[in-house]
Amino acid sequence: MADSILLYNGTVLFHEGNKVKFLHNYDVLIQGSKISKIGQGLQLEFNGRMLDCSGKIISPGFIDTHHHLWQTQLKGRHGDEVLVDYMVSGMLQSFNYEPEDMFWGQLAGCIESIDSGVTTVVDHANLTYSPAHATEALRATASSGLRTIFCYGVMPRLKKWTSEFEMDTEIFPEWWHSTLETLAKSQPFGNGRVTLGFSFDMFKLPRDIITDIWTKCRNLGLKILTTHYSSPAMPNSIKMLSDYGLLDKDIIVSHANNISEEDARTLAKNDVYISSTPETELQFGPGDVVAFRDDIRSHASVGLDCHSTNSSDLLTQIRICLQHSRATVAGKVFQQEGKQPRELTIKLEEAFNLGTIQGARAVNMENQIGSIAEGKLADIIVFDTQSPAMVCAAEENPLAAVLLHSSVRDIETVIIDGIIRKENKQLCHVEILTEPNGNEKEKWSWSEVSRNLLDSRLRIKKRGEGQDYAVAKKTLFGTS
Repeated sequence: MADSILLYNGTVLFHEGNKVKFLHNYDVLIQGSKISKIGQGLQLEFNGRMLDCSGKIISPGFIDTHHHLWQTQLKGRHGDEVLVDYMVSGMLQSFNYEPEDMFWGQLAGCIESIDSGVTTVVDHANLTYSPAHATEALRATASSGLRTIFCYGVMPRLKKWTSEFEMDTEIFPEWWHSTLETLAKSQPFGNGRVTLGFSFDMFKLPRDIITDIWTKCRNLGLKILTTHYSSPAMPNSIKMLSDYGLLDKDIIVSHANNISEEDARTLAKNDVYISSTPETELQFGPGDVVAFRDDIRSHASVGLDCHSTNSSDLLTQIRICLQHSRATVAGKVFQQEGKQPRELTIKLEEAFNLGTIQGARAVNMENQIGSIAEGKLADIIVFDTQSPAMVCAAEENPLAAVLLHSSVRDIETVIIDGIIRKENKQLCHVEILTEPNGNEKEKWSWSEVSRNLLDSRLRIKKRGEGQDYAVAKKTLFGTS
């Protein structure tokens, strides 16, 4: 069980509904995994830690509603690529991962998220080449300390890739089903932090197969089901799920670029959230960033997508989403009225909520995470406002300080489930587990993790030698 922790004399970013209040010189008492009290002059009732937060900002941890956590070893590949390039040099690279590589990639992806102040991730785990690939990724996730919904995936798998390219035609091998069932019965993992979800994008399959597998996942108790959607590049999964009677509030739709007004109404009617991932969307070119569109913004959250393409700093995603959307609005006003807008219609508060309380609603955990409140889980981050970036800004407007001035280096403390995972701007050791629900095996520092990760990268790169990207793109997309 986690020790008691008293964060005292800080500025607490406190939610009342969608409104964010600044509680100056306030304390937050954590007992076990939960927030026990919020007030002034609080005392530790049991033995524990006292962290002086004078001149610091105490914020809810950020919630990333779309991420592929396994892709760490692929960093640096995609800087000048569009989507069809990434699909081959990125997504299909799971073919070159052994289970051990999946462990190190997943562990590092989780740790990078924690370092950047993300405390909850919806992991679209398109990595299921074998039972061991899935269980090693889950073991890494549970070991990391990150709160995660691990969305076990259906994905296109390769049989052969050299100068030739051959897809595996068996979509649901027996082991895929048995692994799903075993993991579903074994969850949650990591002392309750890691639960099982489902990820699916194969909407060209027959209706009965789609209906059966989605129904099965729900019957097994998987709480979040997630899918990519971007129009017109992908089948209209929103309409299909609605027509099949499967669309419900346990679904998160990633991206939703160019979504029609009719489909946006369908999502809102069914209380389904989208995850906007602006940095990859703007680079890879699928379309507009929709999070602050008038018919979407009440059901929007934010995700990171690929940390192989960009950093895991969700604040950067929120900032890009905010400023790009403001520029889009200004451009429309200028086109229609021939003048600049007289006010900003997208405020800082709404942008902050995109990564906090609305993320919690997207994963149906608003009563547990997404804001600092008594009785909620203790997923909290602390910003150092005396840094060169944040000094003066926090005194003027704490939300502006966080959203417009801060970076990962300003995140001093990260607490997840009442356990300190980053302190004094340094990552704590991770406790490597023997299996997803196993006992602690040993503690590893980040430097030890990174050494193993670099070795794994070389193995993956070696396995990829001689694989023809052009033939893969031609087979998949009809282009080289």
